Amino acid sequence: MIIDAHAHIYPNAIADKAVHGISNFYDGRSIFGTGTVENLIEVERRAGVSKILVHSVATTPSQVHSITDFIGEEIKKYPDTLIGFTSVHPDMDDPVKEIERAVSKGIVGIKLHPDFQKFEADSDKAMAIYEVCEGRLPILFHAGDFRTEYSKAKRILKVKEKFPKLDIIAAHFGGWSEWEESVDILKGTGIYVDSSSTLGFIDSGRVRKLMDSVGSDYILFGTDYPMWNPADEIEMLNKLFVSEEEKEKIFHLNFEKLLGRYIKERYRVFTE
Repeated sequence: MIIDAHAHIYPNAIADKAVHGISNFYDGRSIFGTGTVENLIEVERRAGVSKILVHSVATTPSQVHSITDFIGEEIKKYPDTLIGFTSVHPDMDDPVKEIERAVSKGIVGIKLHPDFQKFEADSDKAMAIYEVCEGRLPILFHAGDFRTEYSKAKRILKVKEKFPKLDIIAAHFGGWSEWEESVDILKGTGIYVDSSSTLGFIDSGRVRKLMDSVGSDYILFGTDYPMWNPADEIEMLNKLFVSEEEKEKIFHLNFEKLLGRYIKERYRVFTE
């Protein structure tokens, strides 16, 4: 089994605009997918991916409500395939209320993108989000960027230290474009990382060192769709595994361990 722990989806009407926004974030790099649910499922199935964690990011507080509705609708359509995280925004009036509404729709986690949302991950205004999620919902952070200070690994670690029972996934091996520094900060902390938007940016030797440093128990496979082709991401990662045990952990067992208790109550994804 392969589970993609990091994929973005958008309503068909705005998918093209959203995809171009992602491209701009990565300095105009070409985008593989269209960003629609239909395209995501098609390319993931073709690559051999069975389950997909989907989410979107609210760049303004006004977008939160519609994102929750959209993600809730899509996971209901594809309960055997899609697992949903919604977005909240630290500047909205009542993020806790929106989290409760998301849970009622079968959503099992929160995606935060400090760089898009313009807040420091450890800022006081985000604490209410972490408090309500601790022990209840995992949080997936966009992590790292040499151009900004919002999502540095050191900030995400401060969140974990203040909320030790909060399950955290730090995307992009814990720090996009700052990989080695971020991994040094996060290793041994109980914070998970994913492989998204890393394999195509640095050489395989550096990726292997990151994997060894984090440890195979704390790495999730992620594609960052629509940025990259899932088949290519799988092929690159397959070349780096040192054992079948490591492969199974990163492709699905770690995800099942981390998300299983949140998912089983609401989805058919992990039912036997």
